[in-house]
Amino acid sequence: MLSHHSAAALWKLLKPINGPIQVSTPSTSGRKPQRGIHLHRCPSLSTSREPSPSPSYLAEEGGRGRRLLTTHRHNISVTTIRRTVEDLDGTVAPHLFRRAKRQAELKNVRLKGTKGRRARSDLEEDFFALIQQHRPRLPLPETNVKIGRWEVDFLWREKRLVVETDSFLYHRGSVSFETDYARDLDLRSAGYTVLRFNETQIEAEPERVAAVVAQALSASVL
Repeated sequence: MLSHHSAAALWKLLKPINGPIQVSTPSTSGRKPQRGIHLHRCPSLSTSREPSPSPSYLAEEGGRGRRLLTTHRHNISVTTIRRTVEDLDGTVAPHLFRRAKRQAELKNVRLKGTKGRRARSDLEEDFFALIQQHRPRLPLPETNVKIGRWEVDFLWREKRLVVETDSFLYHRGSVSFETDYARDLDLRSAGYTVLRFNETQIEAEPERVAAVVAQALSASVL
């Protein structure tokens, strides 16, 4: 069955990644590797019963140690979403692993260890790491600070600069959209500069993001 990043592409958790097609088999012998195919031998993959295509069932029973680990999508045998995400851990870049987890959560699949956790916190950690990598040009900000009725992600208090990091998972509805506009209007009326960066910008264009923050800091009022 299709697995790892090839399965992630089929489930639309990630864009296709160049390289061999990733395939897993529950057998420990028999099939020989073929050119263009990366074969994983995974005895833990259960074939003891017919997989269920039900999304709610996948959400409950898709991980390691559960009976249902494989299913079908577009008539292709593939590891379940939950098992696919588990297989990605350590086999793709960390930011791709986090992206796959966020996309799985958007599909209402519960992942091990993520119950009650805000996916946005991963993005905040990425942005803070970006700031640390560009010191001393970028001083460290305060994080998760209350300004009036709003809590902001990052604040350079003396410069009156606010940065908000936008994860699609928590900024996809009309209510969040309207709240963001109200927050920005209040903060700007109070004399703050507000910048917003989404996960794609932070992950794919860190140098550009750092340059924009540096420019805003140099232009802000002391």
